[in-house]
Amino acid sequence: MAVYKILRAGDQVLRQIAKPVPENEITAKETKKLVRDMFDTMIDAKGLGLAAPQIGILKQIVVIGFSKNERYPKLESEMERQVLINPVITPVRSEILGFWEGCLSVPGMRGYVERPSKIKLAWHDEKGEAFEKIIDGFNAVVYQHECDHLQGILYLDRLKDPRLFGFNEELEIADSINKTQTEAV
Repeated sequence: MAVYKILRAGDQVLRQIAKPVPENEITAKETKKLVRDMFDTMIDAKGLGLAAPQIGILKQIVVIGFSKNERYPKLESEMERQVLINPVITPVRSEILGFWEGCLSVPGMRGYVERPSKIKLAWHDEKGEAFEKIIDGFNAVVYQHECDHLQGILYLDRLKDPRLFGFNEELEIADSINKTQTEAV
């Protein structure tokens, strides 16, 4: 088991575009080890997903998957573990879904981002198998967030409004005040 240091916003590696994994490297031992290490790192950091650039490796590899997660206590669903190599996302629906996103590379903070609510995702897994799937709702948000890292994009670049960004604790306090005021009306 290897747990990598996760790069934080401000590190210029996060702003670089990751290179596609050559077909002959997709099933290589080194790629499989990297995938295992990425899952170990993601789990250790209590993340929902992790992209290779977040650990300083500029390859188009993303790991995703979670069950109950203390960083997102309101999530009721799970997402099966998935390895995405050279993923390509195409929006399918023009409707958008807004969500308060967090990121292992922007620890302790969240921002409100709107993204297409339904996407088509094409990718290879670590066995070299090709997949294509339609994904919607919260899962579509997670896939888009992680795949953005492969293009040097952080969710900070997609904030709907810079005023909808802050530290987790302050946002939770503001949310509870708003709920209390709404309930009093």
